[in-house]
Amino acid sequence: MSCPIRPKNLDSYGPSPIPEEGGWVQSKEIKDVSGFSHGCGKCAPEQGTCKLTLNVKNGIIKEALVETIGCSGMTHSAAMAAEILPGKTLLEALNTDLVCDAINDAMKQIFLQLVYGRSQSAFSENGLAVGSALEDLGKTLSSNVATVYSNSSCGTKYLNLAEGYITREALDENGEIIGYEYINMGTLMNYLKDNVNPQEAIANATKTYGRFNEGVKIIDPRRD
Repeated sequence: MSCPIRPKNLDSYGPSPIPEEGGWVQSKEIKDVSGFSHGCGKCAPEQGTCKLTLNVKNGIIKEALVETIGCSGMTHSAAMAAEILPGKTLLEALNTDLVCDAINDAMKQIFLQLVYGRSQSAFSENGLAVGSALEDLGKTLSSNVATVYSNSSCGTKYLNLAEGYITREALDENGEIIGYEYINMGTLMNYLKDNVNPQEAIANATKTYGRFNEGVKIIDPRRD
């Protein structure tokens, strides 16, 4: 049985165009891929996770932000990955050992977003400038990490939230949290670097959220 001959005109179509930095691109090679986006991955034992942010221009990684939470090996691996990634092609990075399972998984996820035209900058003309990843961290360049613990006997303990390190919780007459006091760690470190007295620096970096001043009972979530 003979095989049918593939019509030559079908070869002229090429791949479907994908949105990249405000344009439509027929991506045939890795150098055709540009974009800014994020990938989230987890390690094999599922004890930690990574958020990886890359800014890719013409297939080359120009900017990398690595944020991890989990075991000590994972957090140290973030430093190694950040040194490895810039300057590599997107394909090189996909096939590079980024030390930690979670970072490797995040690399896989962001690769899929970029090559399928699902990046954050898909419809942004010329994409995002190198340095944009730091905007995710805010003025104090601190990752937003939430750590909250609760059990049936002691209730809920806010330890860290977007604003910073929680120092005190305000409870109402029912024992429910209605506000909290926190120290913004990025702000505190800036004061300390400017040689502000430590006690004054802590006071300046301490704020409240919610109806903290209406609390019937004020507790230390780490001691009470």
